[in-house]
Amino acid sequence: MTSIISRVYILQRTIYGTAKSNMTNWKRGSYISRGCIRTFYRSKAHVISGTILAKEIKKEIQKDVESWLSLGNKRPHLSVILVGDNPASHSYVKNKIKAAATVGISSEVILKPSNVFQDELLDIISKLSHDSNISGLLVQLPLPEHINERDICNAVAPEKDVDGFHIVNVGRLCLDQSSIIPATAAAVWEIIKRTGIPTFGKNVVVAGRSKNVGMPISMLLHTDGRHERPGGDATVTITHRYTPRELLKVHTQIADIIIVAAGIPKLITADMVKDGAAVIDVGINHIEDPVTGKTILVGDVDFEEVKVKAGYITPVPGGVGPMTVAMLLKNTLMAAKKTIY
Repeated sequence: MTSIISRVYILQRTIYGTAKSNMTNWKRGSYISRGCIRTFYRSKAHVISGTILAKEIKKEIQKDVESWLSLGNKRPHLSVILVGDNPASHSYVKNKIKAAATVGISSEVILKPSNVFQDELLDIISKLSHDSNISGLLVQLPLPEHINERDICNAVAPEKDVDGFHIVNVGRLCLDQSSIIPATAAAVWEIIKRTGIPTFGKNVVVAGRSKNVGMPISMLLHTDGRHERPGGDATVTITHRYTPRELLKVHTQIADIIIVAAGIPKLITADMVKDGAAVIDVGINHIEDPVTGKTILVGDVDFEEVKVKAGYITPVPGGVGPMTVAMLLKNTLMAAKKTIY
């Protein structure tokens, strides 16, 4: 019993004084040993601050940009095409532009109305893709229904595709080759690596199969660590909207790592998570606070419940979100330096 996990401390019921008074961040449980009931206390999950990790990465990028410029190279430049007036999209783009400035990457936003013709959008993308002054190019998603997102993503030159959505980058990712990796997937992978969460031979559940998030995350985690683009060597199970909740629970209860990108508030609850598991919440949901009536941002995990049981957990906000922006900037610098293409 004492080998359950290194963060478990077995204590007698007769703990008093200072030791007991400092237990506010600990979870209490009990078990029977030699006919006696014994009590154990395990600390709550380590809450992974994506904000702090993102600051570290942005400092590294800023240093790399300065070094790149000192060699007489052009300043990396990011162009963003923003279609329509979706408030969330405008907010995301604003954060990207602001973050780019902090690391020394210049940027621009090209605004187009929601009724823009697809052919006009394709013409703009073609011109930007052939502009040698532009290092990275992205079209903020989602797009209006009359525009084919796949056609738009494939119109961006692969070497400037900092979102990693072009079919060439997707294909190279699936073949374990070096590619520009979608920023959210790269953010999850970077969180895992920088936090030291082991993946080799581990069971992983990815809840969500989107081509921009769930699929690339799964590819990164299950592929061979010895290949050109090293993977996590994990056993990955992908679940989706048609996975019955009880079956989802069966999978998550044996998972060492749970990555949730389903867009369903509180999809993952404490009873679905085994002790010590790492839980990474990619969900972004705006819901009404039942107490204040105000709109609040939550993830796909019941954070307050799960953090008592998990070993690692990311919050929403302040988890994967800031890391996604940081990895986008890293992709932009890679594109400027032509590291891959």
